[in-house]
Amino acid sequence: MASARAMTSTRLLCLFNTTAAGSIKTLARTGCRVCLTRNMSSSPPRLQGCMSAWTIDQYGSNGVLKYTEEITVPTISSATEVMIKVHAVSLNPLDVAMRGGYGAKLLKLRRDPLSVMDNDSEFPLILGRDLSGVVVDCGSGVTHFAPGDEVWAAVPPWKQGSLAEYVTLTEYEVSHKPKVLSHIEAASIPYVANTSLSALVNGGGLCRDSSSNKRVLITGGSGGVGTFAIQLLKAWGAHVTVTCSQNAVGLVRGLGADEVLDYTAGDVVEQLEMMEKFDVVFDGVGGDTEEWAMGLLKPWSGAKYVTLVTPLLLNTDSMGLLDGTLNAGCSLQSKAIQNLLSSGVFYRWGFYAPDGPALDEVSKLVDAGKILPVVEAQFSFTQVPQAFQKLEKGHARGKTVVRVAEEDDRQTEELVQDSSTETAESVQETAKQS
Repeated sequence: MASARAMTSTRLLCLFNTTAAGSIKTLARTGCRVCLTRNMSSSPPRLQGCMSAWTIDQYGSNGVLKYTEEITVPTISSATEVMIKVHAVSLNPLDVAMRGGYGAKLLKLRRDPLSVMDNDSEFPLILGRDLSGVVVDCGSGVTHFAPGDEVWAAVPPWKQGSLAEYVTLTEYEVSHKPKVLSHIEAASIPYVANTSLSALVNGGGLCRDSSSNKRVLITGGSGGVGTFAIQLLKAWGAHVTVTCSQNAVGLVRGLGADEVLDYTAGDVVEQLEMMEKFDVVFDGVGGDTEEWAMGLLKPWSGAKYVTLVTPLLLNTDSMGLLDGTLNAGCSLQSKAIQNLLSSGVFYRWGFYAPDGPALDEVSKLVDAGKILPVVEAQFSFTQVPQAFQKLEKGHARGKTVVRVAEEDDRQTEELVQDSSTETAESVQETAKQS
């Protein structure tokens, strides 16, 4: 029994530590082709000195956020890394949770496996997962990017985050930004895209070539993950049903949802039970959802329930790394076996997985007009605490974005205004001449 539990916990840790290469293989198996075209790069002299960033020196509420201009600029430490000047960042509920210490023990171990042997502090920590920016430096082995490339990425939670002037990532975690989006718009997508793709592909068994006419239920569809997943599934040809509050109905309908149920108006479970059963339930709410959602799936047909609300990090925080992982692993195994034996339904957990090539595919969908950014609010880099406060209120209708490179934004805006003025003057002059 002990060996079985140990095996379960090991498998769970492997799932949590899914690498970009593993995600690429999964996408390839399910018919999602990824772009691996490479271009040789050249790099300017290395940047040195300090940069500005928002950090935390302890876990807690909004008061622990601290602005500093004394963070050392990250360096290229391996041949496959790229250095990015950050133009915009978007916040996710995970950032609020991590500010309070969520996942601290397991994420610290993931950052430094040797930390289990000592008590070295993980601080200062830089939060922020999403980013859009410009490549300024590349390692000698980087072949997919060059300085000057506009890129987007989602920073893994075990790395220093994006609420800073510069970030260093491996080229496999980075993708070329969609051409049709500004940095502010682009920053709203990467983390929710990687999370949705990992959950829907690895957990739900869905893909572009296997989703046609599949019935999918998304709970909590108005947030960042939900608004992206709706568009992705519709681009893949799925039939999408969404639950949300009344004031988000118009938003999710506009994104393409086929059926929208307002959970504040009557018994939403009763309404769902009257519908045709689903092939996949994608749960972003958690709580008691899984108690009634399992009965909405098609029995004995390979249907899958995938939840993003898992106890793994909470358990390792409260019980310790070993006991917490064992407990979470046993819970997952028990529920999976129980549902498989009782109704032939698969019970699975969904995790974020960094995957630059998968973002390449998302970029194509964005440029083709099949996925739109959903930005609810914008804040300047000096207003990061206010951005966190906005996110903590909940009931998101898309993403909250922070503008990091204010000067660059102003220069771009001035160029656009100058161009518009010149165009208007040219039109007026032509009118006079005619």
